[in-house]
Amino acid sequence: MDHSLLSLWDLVIIGAYLLLMVLVGVYSVRRIKNTGDYYVAGRSFGPLVLMATVCATIIGGSGLMGRAGVAYSDGFKAILTAVPYLLGMFIFSGLAGKISDIGMAYNLTSIPELFEMRFGKYAKLILSALIAFAMMGTVASQVTATATIIKMLGGEVGLSYEAGAFIACVVFMVYTATSGLFGVVYTDVLQFYMLIIFVYILIPVAALLHVGGFSNFVANLDPALATPYVDGSILGDIVTYLVFTMAGAEMWQRAFAARDRRAAKRGMFLGTAVYGVTILLVYFMGVVARQIIGDDVLAQYGSTDAVVPALAIKILPVGLTGLALAGVLSVIMSTADSYLLVSVQTCVHDIGKTIRPNMQERTEIFLSRAFSIVLPLGALVIALYIKNAYNILMFAWSFYAAAAGLPAFAALFWKKATHAGIVAAMISGFVVCVGWKLAGEPFGLGSAVPGTLACGIALVAVSLATYSRSPSLYLRVEKQS
Repeated sequence: MDHSLLSLWDLVIIGAYLLLMVLVGVYSVRRIKNTGDYYVAGRSFGPLVLMATVCATIIGGSGLMGRAGVAYSDGFKAILTAVPYLLGMFIFSGLAGKISDIGMAYNLTSIPELFEMRFGKYAKLILSALIAFAMMGTVASQVTATATIIKMLGGEVGLSYEAGAFIACVVFMVYTATSGLFGVVYTDVLQFYMLIIFVYILIPVAALLHVGGFSNFVANLDPALATPYVDGSILGDIVTYLVFTMAGAEMWQRAFAARDRRAAKRGMFLGTAVYGVTILLVYFMGVVARQIIGDDVLAQYGSTDAVVPALAIKILPVGLTGLALAGVLSVIMSTADSYLLVSVQTCVHDIGKTIRPNMQERTEIFLSRAFSIVLPLGALVIALYIKNAYNILMFAWSFYAAAAGLPAFAALFWKKATHAGIVAAMISGFVVCVGWKLAGEPFGLGSAVPGTLACGIALVAVSLATYSRSPSLYLRVEKQS
């Protein structure tokens, strides 16, 4: 059934879904007894729960709507920039067991705490500041994706892009502020099944039927959308994704929350494997939309982020459209809540408690909930100025990857990494990345490439020069069964 407007039933389904997410968060509040429950859920998650939350977090609004928009406009770039993140996450899956062991042995709940133990408070504060801003930008990309959907419905329910962004922030606030990682992860589990069934199965199957089968799709496929190519911008994105996975604070948090090293490794691996399957499905939805919708999505909706919602509205019947859009919203919110919680933990626990080490646990939980309300407002401001989910994500991730990716790997494995080397590496990576960006990215090369090179050179050179007189603490742990 071809239709361009949502029915009342579709709107009711979407509204009921949003309400359910809020109720799950409110229900989960009773499980919060201390900061360990709030930040790492009492280290209680098994591999299947971790699989769902890892996959739901990875995909996100920028990973679905943003990358489908890239496929729609630039074709194969959507795959070329997704595969490095996939490879990076498989590598991180192998590291997750060691991270879990370190977390249990030293009672760590975040990557900045590891930096403090090995390299001191100054290194911890620098990394925390980088994380806080990078995570805020990631939340903003999810706000943008949600607002794009609301804008598409605006003519029917009287809501604008700005109103949709505000609604997204309120929902993120409620169930993150009340329930911490318990609510975030268990809503992720529900959202995982929503997005698999109603987005990654329903929409591609319906689209394939709409175009008359796979052979017709291939026959009508624009060769430009299926031709691999690499330029400086794509190279920058590839480096960003690959290096970012080494220091992704949200995945470190998941590894710390696992009940043991085996659960951490298996959960990460399974979630990453499922994500790998979705890469081709997102690419397919983006390019098939060119055949079904045409080439005027940008002109009609103001952003290529609208490709997947527009495709669902175009090809699905009443009721299923509402479920599909609820599934798209589940993708967005499963990422937003995860990154929001990391931002909160970084600001309150890693920065605030470093400045005020005698902060009481009750005060820390209160401030965490307060920051869960304040920080989305900052993300809202970013989303109102940069109205493209993929662009916001790459802006936030590029400088963080350049400054923190190699230092995070060194914190785990390189005994000779020193306080001075880590600080020099983070500052060099950040300054070169931002400077390259401000210079207009000469030669068309993405800023993460020179930033990461500068970070690596500073890390090795300064650490080797200072190790003999100021070696850092190297954390040793026995493998947990």
